[in-house]
Amino acid sequence: MIGLFAFFYGSLHFMIYVIADRFAGLDFPDGFVAWSTVTNLAKSVGEDIYKRPFITIGFTTLMLLLPLAVTSTAGWIRRLGGKPWQTLHRLIYVAALTAILHYWWLVKVDITSPQRYAIVVGVLLTFRLMWVRFRAPASRPTRSQPEAQSPKSAA
Repeated sequence: MIGLFAFFYGSLHFMIYVIADRFAGLDFPDGFVAWSTVTNLAKSVGEDIYKRPFITIGFTTLMLLLPLAVTSTAGWIRRLGGKPWQTLHRLIYVAALTAILHYWWLVKVDITSPQRYAIVVGVLLTFRLMWVRFRAPASRPTRSQPEAQSPKSAA
């Protein structure tokens, strides 16, 4: 559920940028509701994504979150299978790092907030790495250990 909230927030953030920043700066020769307005808006957003690195990385983050949001249902887990679904959803680690980078590049003077987010994500990712590293050997039986006998075979 947290991942869907992150996608919702990112989508809302992008829509506010598109409407408040890009749409407000357009000229409307054919009126608000016209195909030329849509094409001019798409061109303006595309140019801004290409020109400004922090917007490029923010858009990349949104595009990384899109397949995660689409495949977050139980039906998609069944369709993809557990391992491929899990592999796909590891994109969240990259998305978290690019989101922090987007925020870091956005602010110009006071980088205190992006640093706090970076520290929190760094601690969480470190904890995740330690969890996987220390849990993984315990979950796999080694060949040198004798297998436990079932109660039926012992009798």
